[in-house]
Amino acid sequence: MTTNKLRVGVIGCGAIAQRRHLPEYLARHDVEIVAVCDFSEERANQVKEQFGAKYAITSTEQLLALDEIDAVSVCTPNQYHAAVSIQAMKAGKHVLCEKPMATTIEEAREMVKAAEENGVYLMVGHNQRLMPVHQKAKEMLKLGKLGKVLTFATTFGHSGPENWSVDGAKSWFFNKDQAFVGAMGDLGVHKADLIAWLIDDPIAEVSALVGTLHKEIPIDDNAIFLLKTSGGSIGTLTASWSYYPNEVNSTILYCERGTMKIGADPVYGIVVEFADGVKEHIEIGKMQTNSGGGQTNSGVIDHFVEGILSGEGHEINGLEGLRALEVILAGVEAAKSGQIRKVSY
Repeated sequence: MTTNKLRVGVIGCGAIAQRRHLPEYLARHDVEIVAVCDFSEERANQVKEQFGAKYAITSTEQLLALDEIDAVSVCTPNQYHAAVSIQAMKAGKHVLCEKPMATTIEEAREMVKAAEENGVYLMVGHNQRLMPVHQKAKEMLKLGKLGKVLTFATTFGHSGPENWSVDGAKSWFFNKDQAFVGAMGDLGVHKADLIAWLIDDPIAEVSALVGTLHKEIPIDDNAIFLLKTSGGSIGTLTASWSYYPNEVNSTILYCERGTMKIGADPVYGIVVEFADGVKEHIEIGKMQTNSGGGQTNSGVIDHFVEGILSGEGHEINGLEGLRALEVILAGVEAAKSGQIRKVSY
């Protein structure tokens, strides 16, 4: 970098770029939004004006050719995550890629390899572990008062992308080629990353029931995974696009000496009930939601920018994204075969 600011470009100007990446970049004094890119020239120009970018571009190649860009957010449909990210890293740009990072394990590994070979950072936008309630919950679990997590239930559901995507019912989320999977990839991958990180125990086995229960779309709108960790804990991961009308973003951990409920109480972010009858209520922010009144800063952009400027890199790197993707892909195969799939990374 030749300035004291991180100079960024955003590729893909849909809802996640407009509602998370760009506002959070704009809020930082040490970031300059240089360019935005979208196949729709009209949308690119609108977003350029809204967020004060220098350029509105319709070509990824043209954006990546700009020497004045240090890093990019890849906010394209899932199908293009790997190709665009690899292209950006080969151009010497640091990359923040939206989740899921790729559609195959091979693509994800190529992304990790590209970061290593080109000496740049690759981060994946798994925001759940950056939420204050989850940071606090992990801190409390490390104290050991609850003992080992025996079972768990982690859930992420809302009414579907048609209610928040800039393209509504015509969103790429409902295009099987572009999205690859539905609620699993949109929401389930977040919880796959979260639960392994939260209890510090990687997922080892997956079985799954996946279906399209309510929406007339060619991909799943509901998925339930049964997970087993390397340490022997078992639990469920639920992802849904048919939670009408309210969003659910919660995790419950059933431990040796009590229960921890995260995001399950309307007032308290964390509620702990110990086996001896003692209760703890932790009021710490609100969960990030797509509706008003939720968390306004996902923490993703802060983590990305600070990791680059400090030279320390990112906790949520390409390998972490790969691990979460493996769980989702194992779930896809488990649902097709009706058999348990092992996860190995």
